[in-house]
Amino acid sequence: MNDQKNYGRGVLLCLLATVSWGAMFPLMDVTLKHIDPFTFTCLRYAIAGAMFLVFLKLREGAAGFKLKGERIGLAWLFGTAGFAGFQFLVFFGQDLIGARGALNASIMMATMPMMGFLVNWVLRKVVPPKGALAFIAMSFVGVILVVSDGSLSTLLSHPSDLGPDALLLFAALCWVIYTSGATYFPTWSPIKYTAITTVLGLASASVITAVILATGGVPVPTAHAVTSILPELAYMSVIAGFVGVLGWNFGNKYLGPLNGVLFMDVVPITAFIISALTGVIPAGMQVAGAALTALALVLNNLYLRKVAKRTAAEAAAAAAAAKKPAVTPAASEKPAPVAAAR
Repeated sequence: MNDQKNYGRGVLLCLLATVSWGAMFPLMDVTLKHIDPFTFTCLRYAIAGAMFLVFLKLREGAAGFKLKGERIGLAWLFGTAGFAGFQFLVFFGQDLIGARGALNASIMMATMPMMGFLVNWVLRKVVPPKGALAFIAMSFVGVILVVSDGSLSTLLSHPSDLGPDALLLFAALCWVIYTSGATYFPTWSPIKYTAITTVLGLASASVITAVILATGGVPVPTAHAVTSILPELAYMSVIAGFVGVLGWNFGNKYLGPLNGVLFMDVVPITAFIISALTGVIPAGMQVAGAALTALALVLNNLYLRKVAKRTAAEAAAAAAAAKKPAVTPAASEKPAPVAAAR
């Protein structure tokens, strides 16, 4: 009964997280008309980061802030990848694409689980199963359909469109690297990893943004521009940034990563629905591409379950064989009866 309750909690939390993330892409279409993505990212994670630090203090006390002997440089690197690399590139790429940027950016989120296999392959030399490689290729075919509207020749004839889409793909890779970085800190709780890397990543984001503003890369936002996006900032900081991340961390704790990863399909679905309601209707081939990527994720999940089940059965059989005592003729055969003396 308790397992069912935890499973239900996990489903609700992962659903909450992915719906909140899917809604942030159409919302950014409005936000980017008033403020640049770099300044916005710094404002967003200054708020979310403070909330994470408070939550860490409440959950773990002063011990949660002890970093003596820890690999702070590595934590800074992962934080920079996640909160400067991903956040800057995904919204900058979305801004460059224009009206369909939210759709393209959201579908890239669904490629993250597949990209995780590739990152694990490179960083830990863990070769993905052959079937997983096929599903990775299938997911990227879906991405190509989305970004090209089903016409590869049109995409190639407009090479200027390749740059923004490449930024989105690289942004997704940055987030996968950030997520994989948690394995390098096995003694840290998910809350501590999130809080510490958010603060360290925010430091990098702030320096980069200061340089961009100082060199005139983007205009310095006015006070009116900042106040005009306060509702969007509140949503992105509190709902998508704080509640969404916490929901995802705890939801995966209840469900396990194999189940939790399936909810990444909700991100583009949510973005597509909201975009359609606001007048940005996805093309038929974009829907087909999103469906293909989602199907690849589901089929890969089922395939990995099958592989895990087979591996577990083989391990159990090997363990049982190792424990079975050796059979000898003396132990297995009864001695012949001795004739009574007459």
